[in-house]
Amino acid sequence: MSFKIQPTPAARLNRCQLFGPGSRPAIFEKMAASAADVINLDLEDSVAPTDKDQARKNVIEAIGDVDWGTKTLSVRINGLDTPFWYRDVVEILENASDRIDQIMIPKVGCAADLYAVDALVTAVEAAKGRTKPIKFEVIIESAAGISHVEEIAAATPRLEAMSLGAADFAASMGMATTGIGGTQENYYMHREGQKYWSDPWHWAQAAIVAACRTHGVLPVDGPFGDFSDDEGFRAQALRSATLGMVGKWAIHPKQVALANEVFTPSEAAVTEAREILEAMEAAKARGEGATVYKGRLVDIASIKQAEVIVRQAEKIGL
Repeated sequence: MSFKIQPTPAARLNRCQLFGPGSRPAIFEKMAASAADVINLDLEDSVAPTDKDQARKNVIEAIGDVDWGTKTLSVRINGLDTPFWYRDVVEILENASDRIDQIMIPKVGCAADLYAVDALVTAVEAAKGRTKPIKFEVIIESAAGISHVEEIAAATPRLEAMSLGAADFAASMGMATTGIGGTQENYYMHREGQKYWSDPWHWAQAAIVAACRTHGVLPVDGPFGDFSDDEGFRAQALRSATLGMVGKWAIHPKQVALANEVFTPSEAAVTEAREILEAMEAAKARGEGATVYKGRLVDIASIKQAEVIVRQAEKIGL
C-alpha cells in the first residue's frame, strides 16, 4: 500500500442521475418526485441554441421553487468552447438559491478547464456571499479527456464525481459507431462459428475508475441511448458496477428503476458482507489474519470489499 492513503469519496448516494432539459420546466416536478438520487437540469445538449436564455431562467426559478427533497441537485452547463457557459455559471450563482449542489461541466479535456470554471465560481461565490460551496462533476467525452483523466481527477477539491459521455467520446475517438453505450455490432470476437461481443467502453471506464478512486472522486457511468432495451441497459450497468462505478445516468424516466436495481446491493449480498466482517472479527480475536467463509479464503482485503457493500447499504437505509 502506498504511503499516501486513498481518499474516501463524498458520502452521497449516486445510483442514478436523471437528466431533463432546462427548456422543459413542465417535467421538473416529476423529476423531483422520481427515485433518482441525483437530478441534472440540462442547459447543454438537450437545449437548442435559441432556447438557452429561457432554459437558464427556468432552471434558476426551479432551483428555489421546486421541492427537490434530499436529492443532489446539479445543473449541466454548456461546454467551455461555447459562448454560453460563463453566463450559465454567473447567472445561476448570482440568482439561484443555495439549494443547488453541483455544476456538471461537459467535455472536460484537461485540468486547466476546471481551473477556469473554479476561478469563476470562486469569484461569484465571494461577490455574492454564498456560504455553500458548489461542487463539480465532469464528463469525460473526448480523446483529450481520457488522456488527461488523472490530472482532471486531481484538479480541484470541488470535484465530487466524474462520468463517461459515450456519444461525444466515440465521435472524438473516431469510433465507427452511432450507438450510445452498450455492446456494438461490429466489436466482436469470432471462434468456431460463433460471435462473442465484448465491451468497447471497458478500457475507458477502467481508466476513469482508477483515476477517481486515486483522488476520492465518484466514478459514474453515462448514458445508454436505447431506452427501449432494458436488458441492454441492465447489462451495461452491471458491467459498470463490477468495475467499481457507483451509478449510471438515466436519459428516460424508465431507466431510473433499472439503475437503482443494479446499484443497490441485494439483501443476500449485504448479508454475506456482514457475515464476512463477523467472521474476520472472530479470526482477529483468535490472532488470525485470515479465515474460511463458505469454503473460500477471506482476509484483510475481504474486509475492505465487504465494507464497501455495507456502507452502500447503510446510505440507502437497508
